[in-house]
Amino acid sequence: MLYAWELRNRPGVESVIDRLRTGAGQLPEGGAAASLAQRVAGRADDLDEEIGAAAEKWRVSRMGVVERNILRLGLHELLENDVPPRVVIDESVRLAKWFAGDKSPGFVNGVLDALARRHGRL
Repeated sequence: MLYAWELRNRPGVESVIDRLRTGAGQLPEGGAAASLAQRVAGRADDLDEEIGAAAEKWRVSRMGVVERNILRLGLHELLENDVPPRVVIDESVRLAKWFAGDKSPGFVNGVLDALARRHGRL
C-alpha cells in the first residue's frame, strides 16, 4: 500500500486502498494493514527526516521506493509499538530480502539499528 501510495505521488491513502480493493477485491474494510499504512503515510515526512539523519551519506530521496517504505514502516514500528526492536529489524530485513535489491537487507539493518539506538530501544 505504501509503495502504491508513493508511486501515485502520495495521494490520500484511502484512495490507494480503494484502488487496490477494486483491483484485487481482497482487502477487508478497516483492515490492520490499511490502518498501519495510513498512520505511516500520515507521518512520512517526520519519519524521512529521522531516516535521513541515520542513513550516513544517503539522502532519503535517493533511496529506492521499496527500501524507503520499509524503513518508514520499521521506524514507525520502533516508535509506536511494543514489538521488540530486534523483531522489528528482523522483519524489516526480511521484507528487504523479498522485495528489494541484494544490498538492501544490510542497508535496512544498519539504518534501523542506528535509529533503534538513537531512540534508546537497543
